[in-house]
Amino acid sequence: MLPGVNRVLLTAAVVELQPLRYTPAGVAALELLLEHESEVQEAGQARLARFQAKAIALGDIAHLLADTPLGAQLKLEGFIAAARKGSSRLVLHIQKAERLFPGSGSAVV
Repeated sequence: MLPGVNRVLLTAAVVELQPLRYTPAGVAALELLLEHESEVQEAGQARLARFQAKAIALGDIAHLLADTPLGAQLKLEGFIAAARKGSSRLVLHIQKAERLFPGSGSAVV
């Protein structure tokens, strides 16, 4: 296997937030559905990038994001992995999160 980089930086709005749960190992887990929209350059042309993506936060980050209101904007950092072993569905695993508040800065969680 070749060494590689799996790092995602994304700003997105929270459109679904599942209740905080715990894994069988007792780790807090929070599943979210995110929506992103931006304009990017591709082959010299502007392109609208709009999509929804599933994400999960574990441990302390799950606790800190559990009260995030729907529609809140987040600046996220994490990595992409299969939803479960053998699955082709991908999920963003959140490692760092920052809530973005219009006109008043941000708060790191």
